[in-house]
Amino acid sequence: MTKTAVILDGYVDEPACLGVPPYIAPYIRTVAGVLHEAGYFPRYLTIDQLRCEPSRINGLNAADCVVMIAGVTVPGKYLGGTPATLTEIRQIGSAVRAGTKLIGGPIAFGWSPEGGRAAVKQAIGGFDAMLTGSVAEALDEYLRGNEPAGILDYSRSDPWSVAGSRIILQHPDFPHVMCELETARGCSHGAFGGCSFCTEPFYGRPRYRGTGGIAAEVEALYGNGARHFRLGRQPDILAYGAGAGEFPAPVPEKIEALFSAVRSAAPEIRTLHIDNVSPATIARHEDAARAALSAIVRHHTPGDVAAFGMETADPAVVAANNLKVQPDEVFHAIEIVNGAGGMRRDGVPELLPGLNFVCGLAGETEKTYDLNEQFLARVLAAGLLVRRVNIRQLMPFPGTPAHEKNTLGKHDRRFRAFKEHARQQFDLPMLKEVFPPGTVLRDVIVEVSGDLSFGRQMGSYPILAGIPLRLPLRSVLDVVVVDWGMRSITALPVPVRINELPASALKWLPGIGKKNVARIIAKRPFPTLAEFRKIAGSTPVDHLIAF
Repeated sequence: MTKTAVILDGYVDEPACLGVPPYIAPYIRTVAGVLHEAGYFPRYLTIDQLRCEPSRINGLNAADCVVMIAGVTVPGKYLGGTPATLTEIRQIGSAVRAGTKLIGGPIAFGWSPEGGRAAVKQAIGGFDAMLTGSVAEALDEYLRGNEPAGILDYSRSDPWSVAGSRIILQHPDFPHVMCELETARGCSHGAFGGCSFCTEPFYGRPRYRGTGGIAAEVEALYGNGARHFRLGRQPDILAYGAGAGEFPAPVPEKIEALFSAVRSAAPEIRTLHIDNVSPATIARHEDAARAALSAIVRHHTPGDVAAFGMETADPAVVAANNLKVQPDEVFHAIEIVNGAGGMRRDGVPELLPGLNFVCGLAGETEKTYDLNEQFLARVLAAGLLVRRVNIRQLMPFPGTPAHEKNTLGKHDRRFRAFKEHARQQFDLPMLKEVFPPGTVLRDVIVEVSGDLSFGRQMGSYPILAGIPLRLPLRSVLDVVVVDWGMRSITALPVPVRINELPASALKWLPGIGKKNVARIIAKRPFPTLAEFRKIAGSTPVDHLIAF
């Protein structure tokens, strides 16, 4: 008889409102491959599914093995998936009576409920073992009767990623699921001390996954219906396959080969995006970085984001925390990415930088926040485009220098003021530049249904679209931008059906006031655009209006 196993996904890598839409991490797929190889039939369950239907605990109790993936590495607010809390993890450990209960993932580094608080290594009761190190390898060792400690070995995990690819069919949002693809682990800067707060140096020097292994996983996922991919799980995609040194130069030929292989393995791919890019690499190797960025733009899908680990605009904080890059270098890297990816396709920029700020680092003062604000003002004044700014408080993990040396709690008021300043003075005007009125966003997936529905495209850091209509959950539609919030846009379905939209939606048309809404409704139906313009005048969405 086939043994049964459940993979309980309590892990979220990025706050979904800021990061990717519903996705499935490499952890899940390689663990599924290990279980499959060991003779188990793996099933998949998210912590949100368990919250919504507590009776699903019966399925966990009936399993021969339960593997829970848990932990948080990036603090933030979440849409479409909230990670398991420490209380929930402990309750599951106590309540589940499966034959074997194992837990792994970032929880092994420690736990903190939110940014601004240090992570602490916690005793997690109720589980038979903690899977430490590389989770899939640790699980394989445990099932073979050895200690549950895993050392990364792509020659072992690549076949597991293929064998476990079918697990995506069980994701509650399938087929609208982003498949994160690991390309490397470890950090070259880590060998030189690393950034004070980062856990990537725990993995040692970079180990790059072979292009063939990545392509084989993509082919397997694609064969099971996956169409959305992000090359993530690495500190710097531009360093893929690069040589030694603290800041190795990009090898454009290897970037080209990687993206070309993914495209060949998934010929009708819908999304191909990236994650982290180090501005230090761009600043130190301009020509090679431009060539590598051009290779990405040739093969990816538009609306992509290169997430920059800037952390701070204060040179004193850069020095105190062994950070990678000075503010002027970040600014120049923004210029270079704008040059390589600022052109538009399907109405949106190909590739833009995103900025990450981490607050609470050692050496921080009130002046730090002034410098952060001045940097954002400089970017705006230069006419450069930035897709988004993430501002979060430090969550220091045991074993990192920031766990012992930080300024948490010293500048909380100024931190909150900086966030508000960035939202009002930078994010809002920047969104108007990145998504001007009339911009069409294709294939927006409704994730929250209500009088004001919310949806996003698949991709890295897709913009949240508020649609002032009650729309079916998980419906897919094209929308046009008509207004902006600080971190979201307001949009209407395309085509814009003037004769059918309610007043609550019509009022969002650019240039339409309350009086015009009443007049439009009174004069409907309009037979032609000319007749509509007699009442409403011209709008930026006239070309999208249907009668």
